[in-house]
Amino acid sequence: MRAGNRAEPVQIRGVLPELVVVSTWLDPYLSLKALAAYSGLSTRTLRSFINRPPAEALPCYRVTGGKLLVRRSEFDAFIAQYRTQGRPSRARVAREPGIG
Repeated sequence: MRAGNRAEPVQIRGVLPELVVVSTWLDPYLSLKALAAYSGLSTRTLRSFINRPPAEALPCYRVTGGKLLVRRSEFDAFIAQYRTQGRPSRARVAREPGIG
């Protein structure tokens, strides 16, 4: 069945569903433009994450023509290192030497 086409409803164990949605966990590769939409960050910021030294860089895949792709799960893991609790200004102060 092609995407967008609907088949006739099929009776399953006595239930007549209006629409069956098969849901699978996907881990897509996103272009920088798609990743910017997903993350709310600019493509410029994403490029700066990619261009960091290898140990600190956002993992990416360079494909034909130099196009950059980022796997969504790898972005999620990368951005998790920036997670803070409470007000960010207090978190920054707590990390300063001699406090806490």
